[in-house]
Amino acid sequence: MTDRTGAAQRVLGGDLYTRIKQCKLLVVGAGGIGCELLKNVALAGFQDIHVIDLDTIELTNLNRQFLFQQQHVGQSKAKVARESVLRFNPSLSITAHHANIFEDKFSLGFFEQFDLVMNALDNLKARNHVNRMCLAANKPLIESGSAGYLGQVTVISKGKTECYECQPKPPPKQYPACTIRNTPSTIVHCIVWAKFLFSHLYGEADHENDVAPNPDDPELSADAKDSNTAMDEKQDGEEKRMNTRQWAESNDYDPQKLLEKLFVRDVIVLLSLASLWKKRAKPRVLDLSQINTAQDTHAKQEDVLPDQKLWTVQDCVDRFLHSAGELKKRFQACAPGDYLTWDKDDDVAMDFVCAAANLRAYVFGIPLKSRFDIKSMAGNIIPAIATTNAVVAGLILTEAMKVLRGDIDSCKAVYLSRTAMGAGRRVVNPVPISAPNPKCYVCGERAQVTVRLDPSRVTVETLAEQLLKKDLSLVAPVVVLASGAEMIAAPEDEEEEHILKTKVYPRTLASFGIRDGTACSVMDDMQANFKLSLVFRQADEHDPDTPYEIVADTSTAANNDGNGVGDGDEGDEAERGASSAAAEKRKHSPSPPPPTTTTTTTTQDVGDGTTTTTSDALADKTPAKKSKA
Repeated sequence: MTDRTGAAQRVLGGDLYTRIKQCKLLVVGAGGIGCELLKNVALAGFQDIHVIDLDTIELTNLNRQFLFQQQHVGQSKAKVARESVLRFNPSLSITAHHANIFEDKFSLGFFEQFDLVMNALDNLKARNHVNRMCLAANKPLIESGSAGYLGQVTVISKGKTECYECQPKPPPKQYPACTIRNTPSTIVHCIVWAKFLFSHLYGEADHENDVAPNPDDPELSADAKDSNTAMDEKQDGEEKRMNTRQWAESNDYDPQKLLEKLFVRDVIVLLSLASLWKKRAKPRVLDLSQINTAQDTHAKQEDVLPDQKLWTVQDCVDRFLHSAGELKKRFQACAPGDYLTWDKDDDVAMDFVCAAANLRAYVFGIPLKSRFDIKSMAGNIIPAIATTNAVVAGLILTEAMKVLRGDIDSCKAVYLSRTAMGAGRRVVNPVPISAPNPKCYVCGERAQVTVRLDPSRVTVETLAEQLLKKDLSLVAPVVVLASGAEMIAAPEDEEEEHILKTKVYPRTLASFGIRDGTACSVMDDMQANFKLSLVFRQADEHDPDTPYEIVADTSTAANNDGNGVGDGDEGDEAERGASSAAAEKRKHSPSPPPPTTTTTTTTQDVGDGTTTTTSDALADKTPAKKSKA
């Protein structure tokens, strides 16, 4: 017996130490919390550990993910973490999976082999998936997250505690397409537009969506649309009949022409939509001949880090032209079918978004922001704090010991706060874990979701891709009608997938007999034992930007704001988790806490130009036909 194991056995006691040694453990995620957690479980005596992470190591990880060093950049996080842990405890059995948690091999049978699962994830969809797999396998799960100084740890045990989805999570911030394309009023709108511009020009071709002015803005009257459409055609000619991607291709992605189109010609088109400017300040055309550094009061800034300096408008023009030229070379060098993806850590891609967003802001009279600020908002960054991750990882281990002792009733949901809270003035606040929500559609007896929509306008594609996959986090949804016929089947091969997307997806729900009050069964081919009843209610009107509404049952919320937090590494739930952790502390604090603030917005990768979306570090990080910009 080594000094280390002897000390651990004396501290933990012989019985608990034996249970730890015999425990087969799964750790999902090897990022900010994951690195600290793997170190902890290795030193605590766990002998059989599996770790899953699809991500690769980036330079920006090194300041807090201490298992990685500069020579590891570009390598698998899971594999390097395994090698690093074995260096200080070579007797362990660690299996590294550089893989997507949604892959078929991580089936119910895979989860059933473990005694305990620990989550160190950074996105909602993967969290939901692991939650459902652990419930199906009847295995205890310890969920965790961090966001700046805020953190959270809780235990999920089937039938004893609420599951991760028992309480509704605040939805991501959404922006109507017309606001982004026609009438931005904040820098966030401009950043969303700039990121979508990048994807539209250099990403996967999408001819249905565009960043150009939208003449179908609902604020425009029919008369205004008719007159303005005629004006548009007169002014723009051929340009009116093609989207921005097609226009760029026809002009060989010329940076100067692109600049003039986006900030001169498109602005002229917007000005012609007169109804939009009755109660708003009109945008101004970017007049290149009038721009000079003397006009910008912030042109000279002393003692400011380069990224925190405000660019002049001329700086923005120069950066836009240079980055657009570099991206043109990269994009045209891609193999057929390949395309670029935006990466906040790619200087050229970041310069493009920063310059485009600031030029858009200048046109609409919105204050410009520094590259540092725009990067934080565009990447949805809450500064990751290594100390928070270390505290969270320690709390995970503390709760794990209670689980292994068989004492689930003593487990707590623990929240870290920015400042000392309550009568005890503590930054670590344990609270009782709520019982399962009987109306939870994942773990409750009443597995039912009601959705309000217009079946004659909503397509099967919207149902499958948006409602089931995005909002309800299903991986491979199967929808069975009351008649027993399958409306959506999980494709087994490429041919079936082609039929699904070309023959079934374009059809409306009404064409399958869906009407007010219709119910159907929904299952997930990837999540064993998951089944719910989906009830459709007729919507009074149809909004293309929000084609459906999940009808909330207020009794399920029960004064709980959810408890999702990111893993400290730009997780999609970082801001939502920060506010919900504060809400949970308010519930259990004798005195009201000071307001909690965060340093970010919910802006994230914008794939359709209308909503913010999430980044998946463990799931869908590296699609087959994408190359980083």
